[in-house]
Amino acid sequence: MIHDIMPKTEEFVKENKISGYIGFDPTSDSLHIGSLVQIMTLVLFQKHGHKPYILVGGATGMVGDPSGKSKERNLLDEKELNKNITAIQKQLSKFLVFSDSKNSAVIVNNNDWFKNFSFLDFIRDIGKHITVNYMMSKDSVKKRLETGISFTEFSYQLVQGYDFYWLYKNHNCLLQLGGSDQWGNIVTGTELIRKIDGGSAYAITTPLVQKADGTKFGKTESGNIWLDAKKTSPYKFYQYWINSSDSDAENYIKIFTLNDKEKIEDIITEHKTNPGLRILQNALAKDITTMIHGEDQYEAAKEASSILFKKGNDAVVALKSLSKDVFLEIFEGVPQVEINKDEVLKGMPIINALVESSGFLKSNGEARRAIGENSISLNKAKVDLETIITINDLIDDKYLLFQRGKKNYFIVLVN
Repeated sequence: MIHDIMPKTEEFVKENKISGYIGFDPTSDSLHIGSLVQIMTLVLFQKHGHKPYILVGGATGMVGDPSGKSKERNLLDEKELNKNITAIQKQLSKFLVFSDSKNSAVIVNNNDWFKNFSFLDFIRDIGKHITVNYMMSKDSVKKRLETGISFTEFSYQLVQGYDFYWLYKNHNCLLQLGGSDQWGNIVTGTELIRKIDGGSAYAITTPLVQKADGTKFGKTESGNIWLDAKKTSPYKFYQYWINSSDSDAENYIKIFTLNDKEKIEDIITEHKTNPGLRILQNALAKDITTMIHGEDQYEAAKEASSILFKKGNDAVVALKSLSKDVFLEIFEGVPQVEINKDEVLKGMPIINALVESSGFLKSNGEARRAIGENSISLNKAKVDLETIITINDLIDDKYLLFQRGKKNYFIVLVN
């Protein structure tokens, strides 16, 4: 989990119980799994007796960090930022201890010290300590010079540097942690602390997580994987981890779980003896889904994921237990048609359902042959020529699931 570390930091952290912080950008009302590396860093920091500070950027969120960005981003107003900050605080309480203990976590908002800081005061009292040459040397700035960078974003490192100085001065915060793209901003803070107060502060950055296939970690075709269940359901969240490649899962389990080194090595060794059982992915998905969404939601996501492999009455019972949202997530992309509920209320013969009503099969003859070959299922249970579909067959009072063979699914929405 270490990418860069300032000289003497390791020794200092081992010998002292200190306060340290990570900044989170409140550009949304939820964090996504891209933030999990930093969250787990704080969890480990607190677990070993140190005091974590979480800085939510109520002020810097109005400016925008150029680090890792190729263009200027949209800025948020104060009302939107405050709404996002409240939501992020609630999410972080799942990971960190916010009690009255000596090393309980503390959330701070940099708008509290920036809101009354005038521009002239800032450039006079803070800006004079950092040269433009120093600021221009940072990678986050150099990468943007060709395409253009506004003064707003150029000044960001000075603003973040002051955050570190303020926390150092007011909370004895001696360490800043962050992603590797934050190194330039973090050391600007240590430079301010040295120049203004003659003090020493420390820095650690973590690697940016990368997937083995080169695609971006934390994203799918439908977008970010969020920590908020309303934005990414526990089922989809679980699916992201359970579908990890072997090499990615081996990396993720070291970063995103609290298992010790020996247990992780045991899981990896056991996995390699029979990769088909996906022991590594199952351990990873269980740990992370339980940590974010709780054990009940993990069990529900696991059960939903197993439905594709169930048959007969077990499958029927499992399907009937699904909510509409989870059902549609499991069968995302499956063709769907809508029929009138009256057809089901009076009892619908299976041949009519497969051909005339739904159009799943092209003709009555094709339907009879397929049923005779035992290849047609309704809600994962095999049908025969005498099957009559009734209102009791509906999933979530709305859906019928037809299947031909192993992978050919078809959904009927009954309205």
